[in-house]
This record gives sequence, C-alpha cells and structure tokens, in this order.
Amino acid sequence: MQRRNFLRTSALASSLLLVPKLLHALDHGSGLSRLRDAGGRRLIVVQLGGGNDGLNTIIPYKNDLYYQARPTLAIREAEGILALDQDLGLHPAMRGLKGLYDQGQVAIFNSVGYPNPDRSHFRSMDIWQTGSAAGQSLSTGWLGRFLDADCAGCSHSYSALELDDTLSLALKGQSRKGLALKNPDKFRQLTKSRAVAAATQAHPHHEPHSEVDYLYQTLAETTSSAQYLYDKARIYKSPTAYPASEFGKSLKTTAELINSGVESRVFYLALPGFDTHVRQQEQHRRLLTDLSDGLAALAADLQRSGEWANTLVLVFSEFGRRVQQNASNGTDHGTANSVLLLGGSLRQRGILNAAPDLASLDQGDLRHQVDFRGIYATILKDWLGGDDAKILGADFKRVTGFV
Repeated sequence: MQRRNFLRTSALASSLLLVPKLLHALDHGSGLSRLRDAGGRRLIVVQLGGGNDGLNTIIPYKNDLYYQARPTLAIREAEGILALDQDLGLHPAMRGLKGLYDQGQVAIFNSVGYPNPDRSHFRSMDIWQTGSAAGQSLSTGWLGRFLDADCAGCSHSYSALELDDTLSLALKGQSRKGLALKNPDKFRQLTKSRAVAAATQAHPHHEPHSEVDYLYQTLAETTSSAQYLYDKARIYKSPTAYPASEFGKSLKTTAELINSGVESRVFYLALPGFDTHVRQQEQHRRLLTDLSDGLAALAADLQRSGEWANTLVLVFSEFGRRVQQNASNGTDHGTANSVLLLGGSLRQRGILNAAPDLASLDQGDLRHQVDFRGIYATILKDWLGGDDAKILGADFKRVTGFV
C-alpha cells in the first residue's frame, strides 16, 4: 500500500493527528547507557525569541557612545544598574541573576554572532539552531546531531526534551529526535486516547523497517515515553516559587523532571516576545524579570537537590538589536549579542571577553567577537562529551574553558 493511501485510510493516521506535529521520536540505537555514564551532566537551553536587546541587558553604562545612541532608551546608572565587571552592568530587573553572578555561577560572552549575519528572525534562528554558516542550509539541529552521534545516555526518545507543543529544529537529528511536551500529565492523557490505544494494539502484517512499521513503532515509543515521564514526574513536586508565567511553569516542570530522575541530557525552553520595535522599556523589563527570577528559582531548586553542579544553562537569542534606538522608542533588528551561561560547575565565570565595541560598528551594528559555534563546540566536547567537529561539521576553535 502506498504511504499516502495508508495515511488517508488507516486508524493509525487518525491517532497520529492527536499527537502534536513533530512530537514523535524514534530511537534506532540499542545502547543501555544512562545519564550517569556521562558524569550526570545535562544541558538546559533557553531561547529568547524575537531578538533580545543585549545592550540593555548587559549594559555598557560607563560608555558615552551608548547614551548618545539611545537618548531616551538608555538605562542610567541612577536607575539601579547592577554593576558587574569591565564597566558593564545588568538591567535593574535582573536581581535574581545578579545574585547568581555574585556566587560565581554566571559567565557572560559579549558580541556573539557569526559572519555575514542575517536579520530575518526565521533564518537567523535556523542558523543558531542548526549551527550552520549564513550561506548554508541544514535540515538537522546541532543537538539533534548530538543525539545521532551515539552520545552517552541518549538511547531514549526522551534523551532531549522540549517544554513546548512542537519540537524545534535544534533537537531534530537524522535518526534521533527529541520529544516535545508541556506537561507530563496532559502528554500521557493524549497518548491514552481510544484511537491511540487501538492503533498501538493493531499490529498489522507489514515488512520490518517499512514506512508503516516506522509509524507504528514511533507511536508505540511515544506512548511508552509518555508513561515513563508521567511516572517520573510524580516523584518530586517542587516547593520552589517560580514566576507565574508560561516560562516559569516550563522551568518548574524542567526542575521536577530532573529532580525526579528523568534520564535526559538536554532540556530546551523558550521565552518569546523580544522583538521590541516599539516602546521597549516596559516590555523588556517584564521579560528580563521573568528570565532572571525564573533562572534564579531553577538554580535554587537544583541546588537544593544537589543537581545544580551537573547542570549547564545556555541562554541565547537569534540576534541582538541595533545600537541606535528608533523613532518609536524601541530598537530594530541587529546582529551580535550577549550569551549567558549558568551552572554550579563553571570553571571560568564573570565577563569572559571584551565589552562590545561601540566605536567600530558595521553599518550601525555590533561586530561579532565570538562565533557562537565556538561556544557550541566547547559545550559539546567539554561538557557533554561529544565529538564537536563531527557534530558541527567543522573544527571550530573552542572558546575559553568555562566548563
């Protein structure tokens, strides 16, 4: 039977429609390795969607050029800037993150980007999620290829989890993919529907490794993963107060899964809303408060259980904003941006490179000092124990040994 006809007529097709698009994951590996085989290390990625204004996040508050470019949008020292090092400071709303910085649990890279930057949200996000060059298109993500590369503890579909309804390109590999869910309970309820149960019990006669076999096996493994995550999530309920936002809920679920013993190497979360073209101040303050308070709560939760030392958090956005503010008291799409790293085992912390150079711009935009793929390479090789050159397709120079 042709695949198109099968999808139109079978009970499985109607069942698959109940599972969010790109949710499914098929594990082709046979290894029994676990998270502990890789020293218990895990990565949490936080994607700031829309293009975060790095200059109003990590503020060059001693630089006159910053205030000249942003006469009304610049944040003044008297407004409560949280001083760091190298005449840089955090946005006043980020007190939670400042506390972690003072404890030596935050590292910051300035002016991170890539050659020939693209100002399209979709294209630049694809570049960051795949680890590609600006003129290169890839169909797999950098973390998906990590899953493909027989990583220790990646023998399950839940080896990489995204706290969302759909799976990002970053977690899509050639043969392995992550799993997307917002809530373990609702995810399990979805797979317990009558249609899904009927489809997984149908067991039709078909050739092994056929497309039909793939679809049935994928559905069965998704159902199995849903039950596993549901059972694990019941073990630990966090007593920590998180922000009452979707992002806060995702962080809390992440901590509960980790503290319940879920064997996942990667967690992927998103905080959208950073496309601040108009009246940026209040919107940006709200978003940075959510980010900072949420990360501080996550760190406290994992510190309490002893899991923070095994955790590295990467915070990035697809690009920064223009140096000059616009006529709507906002900022337009820019290029290079700051990247944050948090964890209980950082070897180097604080500000890890020079402040953004506001005196040498590229047509009004920051020039990148650090290639983001160098940060990826360091995380893959030194933290996750992967083959960075194989996964990224080139031998990028790893940056200062923060892990």
